[in-house]
Amino acid sequence: MRGQENVAVAVRRPDGEISVTGQPLANLYKGRLRNWPFIRGIIILIETLALGIQAMLHSAQIAAAEEDEKSISPTLLWGSVAIAVAFAVGLFFIAPLLLTRYLVYPYITSALVSNLIEGILRIVIFIAYLKVISLMPDIKRVFAYHGAEHKVVNAYEAGMPLELDYVKNYSTSHARCGTSFLLAVLVIAIIVFALLGRPPLWLSILSRIVLIPVIAAIGYEFIRFGAAHGRNLFVRGLLAPGLLLQALTTGEPNDSQLETALSALKKVIEADSSETLISNNQA
Repeated sequence: MRGQENVAVAVRRPDGEISVTGQPLANLYKGRLRNWPFIRGIIILIETLALGIQAMLHSAQIAAAEEDEKSISPTLLWGSVAIAVAFAVGLFFIAPLLLTRYLVYPYITSALVSNLIEGILRIVIFIAYLKVISLMPDIKRVFAYHGAEHKVVNAYEAGMPLELDYVKNYSTSHARCGTSFLLAVLVIAIIVFALLGRPPLWLSILSRIVLIPVIAAIGYEFIRFGAAHGRNLFVRGLLAPGLLLQALTTGEPNDSQLETALSALKKVIEADSSETLISNNQA
């Protein structure tokens, strides 16, 4: 859970106990640049990746310590993430481009139509990928924790007590979810790449890689705007596909998973409150 000044990680140990740790956010993640439109989208992309890796490493080390296994090397974990990112770029950006280039280009001369087909193919591959991995037992468990995260955040934003009986009644979807963000990125990519026309293959491949941060920045601004204007019917209509897609990436959590999510949120709220108190006393 990320707060204004701190981040907290809660891990359910193999013995059933919950381990909760917190630490201050790096200045990059809370400085002035994070308030600049479009720039903040790129920073948040970096932040999400970095904090996610740190959380995975922390949980893996706890599990390894409990089971007397060798801890996972940070280098190995970062290497795995690099491979995963390369795989994602290849599957969701390069593969649709190549399929369109060799299967569609010979029959369609319109740059707009060919880019639209490429974009639709990209979205279909993305949804199919989510559907396939959602069938895996371990991923189902991860998605249930994702649902727990959303439930406790929804309850907190509604001003409800952070107790199990209250949070379990809330939705597993959330307007600022990363799933909605990824879908927005894929849709915005259609528009951005359509503006490039039909350049040579090498330039098309390069553009699919280099422009990802730009598209992500635009996508973040869209999600941020949507979350701030969620009561507008038109905006709600734009956000609806992303909320529907979250049915694949979130699951109904059990009480144990909700307790873990609550522990992380309570920790970060406590840490942020302490930071505010210290700042006020210093002032």
